Amino acid sequence: MRSNLIAALILIIVGLFFLAKNLGWINGNIGSMLATWWPAILVAVGIGMLFGRGK
Repeated sequence: MRSNLIAALILIIVGLFFLAKNLGWINGNIGSMLATWWPAILVAVGIGMLFGRGK
């Protein structure tokens, strides 16, 4: 169940990124975004794991 949730969230985030790129809201590519925001992604995953532990 948990892996399905993570996979769904990843698909939603990637889909929102491509939608925003197609609408012209952002410019750049996914490589540069990951290079910039990878620490925030790690923090978000860690917080998710911390709060998911109590369930």
